[in-house]
Amino acid sequence: MPPVKPMLAKLARELPASEGVSYEPKWDGFRCIVFRDGDEVVLGSRNEKPLTRYFPELVESVKAALPDRVVLDGEIVIASESGLDFDALQLRIHPAESRIKRLAAEIPSSFVAFDLLAMGDDDLRASPFSARRAGLEAVLDGVKPPVYLTPATTDRSLAADWFDRFEGAGLDGVVVKPLGLPYEEDKRTMVKVKHERTADCVVAGFRWHKSGGVVGSLLLGLFDSEGSLHHVGVTASFTMARRKELVDEVSLYRAGAGENHPWSGWATMSTEGPNVGHRWAAKKDMSFELLRPDLVCEVAYDHLQGERFRHATTFRRWRPDRDPSSCTYDQLDTAVPSELAAVFSA
Repeated sequence: MPPVKPMLAKLARELPASEGVSYEPKWDGFRCIVFRDGDEVVLGSRNEKPLTRYFPELVESVKAALPDRVVLDGEIVIASESGLDFDALQLRIHPAESRIKRLAAEIPSSFVAFDLLAMGDDDLRASPFSARRAGLEAVLDGVKPPVYLTPATTDRSLAADWFDRFEGAGLDGVVVKPLGLPYEEDKRTMVKVKHERTADCVVAGFRWHKSGGVVGSLLLGLFDSEGSLHHVGVTASFTMARRKELVDEVSLYRAGAGENHPWSGWATMSTEGPNVGHRWAAKKDMSFELLRPDLVCEVAYDHLQGERFRHATTFRRWRPDRDPSSCTYDQLDTAVPSELAAVFSA
């Protein structure tokens, strides 16, 4: 019965060559555990909040594709011509039912299954992954879109090919699962291997930490070809000691920051730029302070989606040797687009 906390993965930068493991593409969507019992379908999220009302088209697809009583772990994704579209997924988390229904018809979602947790009366979480995968393949034999079975292989060389080739389709790495692994809720017992690159960004603002008195995150910007500074994300993974040091380091750039700052108009707005709130945390304080856009830092990132970093970046170092005007989109290593159909048929 829901809720079930999904099994998690710890990060690695090298694809392990261990014996007895299975490799899968890492999907960039909403993690979802699907519960079906007859006509009752529940779409559970990673934080145990139900997604059912936000993806009504999937409820009908699940009823058509799955056995009467089953629990699957997987990912909700939306595929576009250029790959997976995470922004389109975020648009679904909206209070207006009319908007959700309209988007469900205009940009329908898909469900990619990668684990089998229960079938009929049998709770399979204690079974090894090899048995759960075999059961999943049997359950989804002949399944039709928009429900999919994720590709999987025990061949490391093929997984390495997926890691490089499928990135342009919006996948951001490979997940590695030991074949003998039971399903361990809320534990990082799998391994995820993700792409990592670095970029030099303008630090044009910051947010205070919720504890007060120390820096919470630095707001990052990049210039486009016309010289406009775009907000591209944040870097926030600092120790408390480092947060205290950052207060002094950014203080030199606070004086006069509001004069002709490209983001000054956003300081009192909530619909653009760095003030945009997260749909899962609508009440979170998104206010920020401007910094003169003269400070440059190097950050590590894994994926660029549109004009912004898909995930929070990791601070590497200050770059006093870099002119802020040189922090442009041109420096970014962009993946060559790949047909998403190649991923589904892998």
